[in-house]
Amino acid sequence: MENAIILFDGVCNLCNSSVQRIIANDSKDYFLFASQQSEFAKKKLNEFNLNSEHLSSVILIENNKIYTKSTAALRIARRMDGAYFLLYVFIVIPKFIRDWVYNYIAKNRYKWFGKQDSCWIPTPDLKSKFLA
Repeated sequence: MENAIILFDGVCNLCNSSVQRIIANDSKDYFLFASQQSEFAKKKLNEFNLNSEHLSSVILIENNKIYTKSTAALRIARRMDGAYFLLYVFIVIPKFIRDWVYNYIAKNRYKWFGKQDSCWIPTPDLKSKFLA
């Protein structure tokens, strides 16, 4: 099984806490991570012809396909341990509605959850889950 890659905003407190929650609920070690500010992420975004407008979205690369916004979040939840997979039922809601909610949260994430001055640094035992 090939790993999926999650690209996240490395200075966003909401995003960083979400990454930590995903790691804690990923017993199969399915996900790898990179901050969108990293050289790895910039290269991947370029490969998929995505530009900086997508930086307000979590990005999931799975089976060489790219998913953004609510679709990415729900596909991630589907692979997590515990009851998180139940969130995937929201995939039946039309994408334009799901993404409207997602965009509203993304637009306000720094105001509501705060922002760091630099990207979160994983602990040494988690370093293998992060791509440079």
